Amino acid sequence: MAKPAVIVVGADKGGVGKTTVSRTLLDYFSANNIPTRAFDTESPRGTLKRFHPGITEIVDMTTTADQMKIFDTLNTATPSVTVIDVRAGLLSPALASLRDIGFLDAARSGQITFAVFHILGPSIASLDEIAETANFMIGAKYYLVKNFINNTSFFEWDQATYNSYFHRIKDATELTIPKLNEMAYEQVEVSSVPFLKFVANKGVQDEPANYSFVLRGYVRHWLANVWSEFDRIKLTDLVGKDKGGRSTNVAEAGEK
Repeated sequence: MAKPAVIVVGADKGGVGKTTVSRTLLDYFSANNIPTRAFDTESPRGTLKRFHPGITEIVDMTTTADQMKIFDTLNTATPSVTVIDVRAGLLSPALASLRDIGFLDAARSGQITFAVFHILGPSIASLDEIAETANFMIGAKYYLVKNFINNTSFFEWDQATYNSYFHRIKDATELTIPKLNEMAYEQVEVSSVPFLKFVANKGVQDEPANYSFVLRGYVRHWLANVWSEFDRIKLTDLVGKDKGGRSTNVAEAGEK
C-alpha cells in the first residue's frame, strides 16, 4: 500500500489567499484521479468546505480529538492524499503540534510523505516566517508560494533581501500563483463551486449553470497556468502517482 501523503497549506498572516491555493490543489488532484480528502481548520465555519463540501471536514487543530480525526486515520482512510488548510496565523503552531505528536518524526523516517505550501505575504514580516518554519522542515517538501491572486503589485521586497531568507532553507522550492481577473474571481466566489465546475459551467449539484463565457475563459486560462506550476514540481510524483491519464485541457477535466 502506498504511504499516505499530507499537504499542509498555511501562513502566519491572513489575507494571502491560502484557501485559494488549497482549492486549486483539490481540483488538480481530482483531474488526476487521485483520491483526496481535505480538512478545513477555519472552525466553526470554513471557506474550503463551502467550495468542496463532499470531501472536506471542518476541524479544530488545536484539540487532541480533532488531531486524532486527521492523523489516526491516515493509514485507514481510502483517499491517498490529505490536504489541510490551516487557519490564518496558525501555521507555526500547527507545525509545532505535528512535532509534538511525532508526525514530523514519522515523515522524517519515510513513513509519511509530507509537504508544506507556505503562502507568503507582501511584507518582510512574512519573510520572517520562513526562518521560523524552517525548523520544522526536515523530512518535508517545502514550497514557498508567491500568490498574486489578490494584487498585481503584491511583492515589493528587495530581491537580495528575499534571497537571503529563501536560501536559509535547504531544498525549498518556489511556486508562483498568477493573478486571476478580479471579476472572474468574484464570480467564482459567488457561485460557491470549485474552479473546475465553474469552467465546466456546472452548479453546486452538477446541474447546468449559466456562467459568463468570458469569465469562464479567464478561469480556464488561469487554472491551466496554476496546474503547469504543479506539473513543474511533479506534484503527482510527490503523492505517489505518476502523472498520466489527465487531460492537460482544463475544460475537458471539468467535464469528467
